[in-house]
Amino acid sequence: MPLTDTAARTAKPREKLYRVSDTLGLSLEITPNGSKLWRFRYRFAGKPKMISLGAYPSITLARARELRDAARSQVASGVDPSHHKQAQKRALEAATYTFEMLADEWHAYSAPRWAEATVQKARAYLDKDIIPAIGKRPVTEISRPDLVDLVRRVEGRGAMNVAGKVRQWLNQIFRFGLARGVVETNPATDLDVVAAHTPPARHHPHIPLAEIPELLDLLSSASCDVSTKIAIRLLLLTGARPGELRQAPWSEFDLDAAVWTVPAARMKARRPHIIPLPTQAVELLRAQHAITGRYVLAFAGKANTSRPLSENTVNKALSTIGYAGRQTGHGFRHLLSTELNSRGYNRDWIERQLAHSDKDEIRDTYNHAQYLEQRRGMMQAWADEVVQLCSKLDSSKNT
Repeated sequence: MPLTDTAARTAKPREKLYRVSDTLGLSLEITPNGSKLWRFRYRFAGKPKMISLGAYPSITLARARELRDAARSQVASGVDPSHHKQAQKRALEAATYTFEMLADEWHAYSAPRWAEATVQKARAYLDKDIIPAIGKRPVTEISRPDLVDLVRRVEGRGAMNVAGKVRQWLNQIFRFGLARGVVETNPATDLDVVAAHTPPARHHPHIPLAEIPELLDLLSSASCDVSTKIAIRLLLLTGARPGELRQAPWSEFDLDAAVWTVPAARMKARRPHIIPLPTQAVELLRAQHAITGRYVLAFAGKANTSRPLSENTVNKALSTIGYAGRQTGHGFRHLLSTELNSRGYNRDWIERQLAHSDKDEIRDTYNHAQYLEQRRGMMQAWADEVVQLCSKLDSSKNT
């Protein structure tokens, strides 16, 4: 007997799930909690199958029969209604799954594998350049020309380094989307082929050692914050990366033992790094401790002490005293490498001091030696030489 609307409406729940049949495979399923669901039973490729057609009373008896008849037509045409329904669901999800959702998933997945500086930088590129341009669009609708236009806008303001990073992040995001199964192609491949041509740039310029005393002299009388002056001098004396120093908590420093231990989570190479501190660096850190010792971060920001100095603070200070385009915070690492290599120090000592990975991956995997005492002597000699050069400048000024 065909099911009536009255029978559907008055069907009561029982201790166990049961179904009330209509016709041609349609039935109403009543669960113990009282919900009522339309089910359609059919056979496809010789196998019995069943799909849901929605909940009663949102789906009326008449509408359920229409959906049943549509499903029967699909079976007659050689289409499995279950597969068809899943395809429709995926299409609906794809239409509402935006690039921003994919980018956020990628960032959250990648963050634990990155140094903190990379986490913050990737987030900044997403929020400033990528998501405002394409974030709200369904990820499956984004094409290669869309991405070329996005990168062109970044190049148009002269930010070539940023454009390169944006191309890199886009490629990684869409590769992640391929692995997740939310996109079928990667429109971000080969974007470098149409990248705007730029002349070779000195990404981390640095002045010769002979000019360092004058830089430090100008720095000492500059109007910038004392913590910034100390940070610049420490970068020169240790060869640390600016991000490693800016984000360092006081807990990483043992000033009595004159060592700074950076955990693997904060290192670019994802391995711990021990930095021997020359006596001059220890003195600078003790002076800094008098300023920020009550905070977690050694170089805590002035406006918000839970956050480090801004990424641009050091370079801005160097620019203010006349070294724009000539010296950056990262450039001190290049200066240190050049000078130490020219003095004939062991290459492994220098590379370990700079926390560089060995280009020979097998050698790098097994070479865990820190050369701590050798590096301590090397860096103390370097710091003493810088002091000696500065003393010569002071003597010439007094004569």
